[in-house]
Amino acid sequence: MVTELKSIKMSKQVFITATSIVILFAVILAWIFLQRGAFGVPLWSEWVVFLFLFTLIIGVIGPMSGVGGGVIFVGLGMAILPFHVDFIRGAGLVAALTTALNSAPHFTKKGLANFKVAAPLVVVSTIFSIMGSVFGLWISNAFPQGSSYVKVSLGFVLFIMLAALATSKNVEYPEPKKPDRISRMLNISGAWYEPTLHRVVEYRVGNLPLAALFFAGVGFVAGMFGLGAGWANVPVLNLIMGVPLKAAVATSMIILAINDSASLWVYLSNGAVLPLVVVPTVLGIGIGSRIGSRIAVRTKPKIIKYLVIGLIGLSALVNIIQGLSSMGIIGL
Repeated sequence: MVTELKSIKMSKQVFITATSIVILFAVILAWIFLQRGAFGVPLWSEWVVFLFLFTLIIGVIGPMSGVGGGVIFVGLGMAILPFHVDFIRGAGLVAALTTALNSAPHFTKKGLANFKVAAPLVVVSTIFSIMGSVFGLWISNAFPQGSSYVKVSLGFVLFIMLAALATSKNVEYPEPKKPDRISRMLNISGAWYEPTLHRVVEYRVGNLPLAALFFAGVGFVAGMFGLGAGWANVPVLNLIMGVPLKAAVATSMIILAINDSASLWVYLSNGAVLPLVVVPTVLGIGIGSRIGSRIAVRTKPKIIKYLVIGLIGLSALVNIIQGLSSMGIIGL
């Protein structure tokens, strides 16, 4: 009982500390822009500082909430950053890819990432993510108000994502699914040593065709808007295919590392990856995610998850309003 009370007290202290850090950085950001021009430096330098601190906060919050940094970055970025939507989406893919590449080797070493599950799904998601990237860039450049269409579409996608995040209930060890014909043919199964149970956990998967259909849709959306797809990959692997939660998270990182790389090449080849945006984003996300992953061990992720859900909802609303305003549908 005493140990539990100490753990709860420590969790609250860590949460208060993390919240204080986020508030402190928010105050610094506000001060920098209230003092704009007082430093005697060009405006682009101020945006580099802003982006670094902005993504540092996102990096801290991301691992604690279980939501990828790319989702928060693109959602808020399109609402508040002055850059073209193509540059923001390109940087969002870089942010998601950075997180995946940092995590995938560790998960692979631990035996959690299941390549048998990832292989057929990553083929589908990569093809559709490339299609989504091409379509997204075409929309934003082929029409006079293409950026506005992208913002409004992103707003509605974020609202759908909001509903999925708010209602999803991941299962640590789901009930085994009945293997479908394709899963049996490919002999898709997995196992890893779980130290908390002191035994090897074995599992088989099912519903591979249905999961592939979901991954096609998610891959297209992720490529079109520059979002990481971890928010959707994990529930599909966990709830539809029956992959245990830890293995689902690890396998999702493998899929993201390949999927986002393919999508990113489309943005890169079209000049939509701007170093001014990408470099501070990678630094901020990289440092912040290391801090957030350590804080996450001692705090309740649900608390931060609700905060992120609120931010995503606000981002969705602002993007829709800005897009409709730019199209002249509503007046501001």
